[in-house]
Amino acid sequence: MLLFFFFFYCILRIETYFCRVIFIGTGLWFFWSIVLLSFLGILAAYTSLLLVLGILLLWEGIELYLHWCHKTLILLVIVICSFFFWILFTYWKDRWLTVGLSLQVFAPYIHLSSIAMMVILSWPLAFYLIHLEGEARIRRYQMTCNERKRNKRCNVLTKLRALQVAVGLPFFLILLCLYLLPLGNFSPCVQEKNKLAPKPDFFGHRGAPMLGPENTIMSFEKAVEHGAYGLESDVHISYDHVPFLMHDSDLRRTTNIKEVLPDASLTHPSLFDWDFLSTLNAGKWFSHAPIKPFFGMKPLSKADRERAGNQKIPKLTELLELAQKEKKFVIFDLNGPAPNHSLRALYVRHVVSIILDSQIEQHLIFWLPSFEREYVKKKAPGFQQVGRLLPVERLTKENITRINADYKNLFYNGMREYRAANISINLYLVNEPWLFSLAWCSRIPSVTTDNIQVLNEMTQPSYFMTPKYYLFVWILMDILSAVFIVAIFYFHCTSLRTGNSKNQGPSCIPIDPVFRVTEIPWTHAALSPALTKNVRKYPDSSCVSVVPMKKASKSEPVSKTIKTPVPGEGNIRQLVPTLKASESIQAPVQESAREAIFQSSSAVKANGTFSSIDVCHPQKQTERPSNTKSSEESLPVFITSSPSSSS
Repeated sequence: MLLFFFFFYCILRIETYFCRVIFIGTGLWFFWSIVLLSFLGILAAYTSLLLVLGILLLWEGIELYLHWCHKTLILLVIVICSFFFWILFTYWKDRWLTVGLSLQVFAPYIHLSSIAMMVILSWPLAFYLIHLEGEARIRRYQMTCNERKRNKRCNVLTKLRALQVAVGLPFFLILLCLYLLPLGNFSPCVQEKNKLAPKPDFFGHRGAPMLGPENTIMSFEKAVEHGAYGLESDVHISYDHVPFLMHDSDLRRTTNIKEVLPDASLTHPSLFDWDFLSTLNAGKWFSHAPIKPFFGMKPLSKADRERAGNQKIPKLTELLELAQKEKKFVIFDLNGPAPNHSLRALYVRHVVSIILDSQIEQHLIFWLPSFEREYVKKKAPGFQQVGRLLPVERLTKENITRINADYKNLFYNGMREYRAANISINLYLVNEPWLFSLAWCSRIPSVTTDNIQVLNEMTQPSYFMTPKYYLFVWILMDILSAVFIVAIFYFHCTSLRTGNSKNQGPSCIPIDPVFRVTEIPWTHAALSPALTKNVRKYPDSSCVSVVPMKKASKSEPVSKTIKTPVPGEGNIRQLVPTLKASESIQAPVQESAREAIFQSSSAVKANGTFSSIDVCHPQKQTERPSNTKSSEESLPVFITSSPSSSS
């Protein structure tokens, strides 16, 4: 299950790239990642329920039998996970770096949440460990009562102790590591407020693509309204040498070329004349899309929706005019034309001349293309040269003082060397608040973002805290968690002791059922109405009461030593007659009952008093042990006598 959530996180991180890959293959722009996540989410929930059900059944000692449908779906889950993990590890290795970066921001919160989770897990763990301890105590007590099974019981006790160590030791080791984790933990967002760097500046990635169609004048104006420091774009050159703004290598996604010229929808943009390009609509795909181009994008107002639907492909000169007017910096990727284009070898020089002709201040241009950089330096010395993530020695040699880097590669390659060389850093593409917070706490000067309207509203890093505050929360959390865990274990220990005290006694010692005889005087007057019912059966049919022939006026001493009574199983009192050593109970109870009835009637008539005697039911007699020496020794009796009363 952890792999599923880990996979979901990675899919969310590559959502735009994933949609673009599907678009290139199918020509349809759709959030296929949402469909994939929904499908995998259903499978994850299904397998989670099966897992919980299996654990509960195993806890009760019941084996889990799966239908062939469940087995097929589980196999499908394994195959899908294996396939997509293979893709992620093979083609998107750099995307995994995002997970490590997120830990730098969320480490303090993950640490505190993990301690809380350990407290919750301590309840079932304590219950299980104390249950094992109770089992071990019972078996150890039984071992003292059954010396013949000592070796076997010792092995069982060893297994129980080993299981306790195997379960409890990892838990307490992990808990100890969590308690000491802050000693070796470093998070950029844990620092003093006076040491926090200024808020990074924003470069609007293709403008503000969540507020207007990307690479349109409306999008760039929205970026300026939300405080953009600079504007980022992509430049192509038309067949008649007009630089214009377009990112993709065809016009299908961001224009209506499929409606105007379907056969040419896959043609490279540099092979169209500007007269044709200027007629295409570059906004309806954004304003009238059935599905929002960005996940979590707010709905457009009626005015913005109408304005976005009328956007056209802009020229580079239009962007330069806006930047000059608003005093915003401009940075762009320059895409080379198609192989059969007339400016295939001269497109860099042509674009430089167009920029210089626009009369924009040269220092507002961040020159990013690496082609013919020496020519650009000579032709436009005022341009600010921006490099890629190259070694510091090469950047210093080319006199480059600013780099534009992917945040994943920069954080893992390190920033100390670039800072030491006084090289400014611009990160792309930073859209999430947590990632922007990491850049802010890491003293990054500027970032390129699609989400400028959200990031611009942040007044401080989202997951920022001072060291003193973190230290206070850390110690408080450790103390509270330790107290709760100790209380939980104490509660379960107390429950075990209470249960043992209630169950103490002969419950752990095998005891055969015992028999008891009572001799109680009865008067003829009191029982004369019941003489016709001399035989009465108990509700459990375990014994039959008969009246023996005995004269109550003469007391007879007990000829055998009487054994102390011990409670039998189920606390059932089974009564047998008081017999002399020479007498024995007849096996068939029916015969003894008839004889006793006959004798009792004579005794009642002669004396007026009699004793009641209960004889065991034949079912109970058959269950008695066979290794008895005599009927007298096998029948421990307890006699309570009282003086017979005369009628």
